[in-house]
Amino acid sequence: MSFDTSAFWQSEFAEHAVCFEATQKKLAPAFAALLDAAAKTIENGGKILFFGNGGSAADAQHLATELTVRYKKDRAPIAAIALTTDTSALSAIGNDFGFEFLFSRQVEALGRKGDLAIGISTSGNSANVIKALESCRAIGITTVGFTGETGGKMPPLCDILLNVPCKTTARIQEMHIMLGQMLCGGLEMKLGMVPVETAQKLAV
Repeated sequence: MSFDTSAFWQSEFAEHAVCFEATQKKLAPAFAALLDAAAKTIENGGKILFFGNGGSAADAQHLATELTVRYKKDRAPIAAIALTTDTSALSAIGNDFGFEFLFSRQVEALGRKGDLAIGISTSGNSANVIKALESCRAIGITTVGFTGETGGKMPPLCDILLNVPCKTTARIQEMHIMLGQMLCGGLEMKLGMVPVETAQKLAV
């Protein structure tokens, strides 16, 4: 059986479009709540923590970098940390305590009441993400979940849940990075770091 590249191309875009439209319809209130919570965190001197595994780890460090460096244009840095980048900490925690403690140990060391944590897991069942969210709750950190359709084990641990209404991991990840970049752009404007009109012009 030969591979039909054209059919594959069309089916991937079609599935993405369905997921995109469902996300747009469902998650606007949750995104608004996230943006408000993130702005409040930064205005009160807190920081945003990101964590996840694999592709979600890449999203975590991508989004933390957008905030600490810049998104639309030069402006003051926004405090954010990806708990996925310190190889010494990750390997020591994994070796000494176990993989499920990878992020919770760092949350306990670096997190403070009033911070905001974004745990990213397409299934919602990643043990180390769940344990980190539990640690956040114990400290008084606002918890946010980026996950998939059911949310797995994340819903009861999240103050704000953005569960992409899709079953395909790749499509969920595509929506996660879009939502994350929307957070970066929206936060710049909401904090008054980038004028709304400037951001709109740059987006065109």
